[in-house]
Amino acid sequence: MSGRLFIVSGPSGAGKSSLCSALLTAFDTLKLTVSCTTRQPRPGEVDGREYNFLSVTEFELQCKSDEFIEWAAVHGNLYGTRKSDVERQLQQGFDVLLEIDWQGARQVAEKIAGAIRIFILPPSLRELQDRLAARGQDDEATMQRRVAAAEMEISHAGEAEYQVVNDDFNQALAKLQGIFSTHC
Repeated sequence: MSGRLFIVSGPSGAGKSSLCSALLTAFDTLKLTVSCTTRQPRPGEVDGREYNFLSVTEFELQCKSDEFIEWAAVHGNLYGTRKSDVERQLQQGFDVLLEIDWQGARQVAEKIAGAIRIFILPPSLRELQDRLAARGQDDEATMQRRVAAAEMEISHAGEAEYQVVNDDFNQALAKLQGIFSTHC
């Protein structure tokens, strides 16, 4: 028995991680595949839990070995998802959740037929900027780059089968749960 693949993408600060975390809690058949990144861990992040933290050299070697189902340069760092992680969970019958950027979502959708793409949108760019500031994880210049990048990322929302506006967390979560329930 093989599981289904769900891809959640959207700009930084739209609420992807919080929504995905709540979705994972609600469905025990859903598993998150942990992505790889070359960025430095943020306070409280653990290698292998939030991300597999790799050096640029390690990442590039895995890229050359064709170990990634998708990868992209985002905000000056490299991010990718290992094929073996996705395939193993799907073959075990789990539904798999990928929380990745729009570029990776496009790559995966081209490689895996039937992948279900969901794009999380902020209610507005101003709200997105306020959320990024409230997180307190980035300096002002980084936040401004993320907001500028968000405009471009949002232009790709239509590539996903579903768009969820995260204006109210509980309503956005209910919509995500409905999407998941429909496909499982």
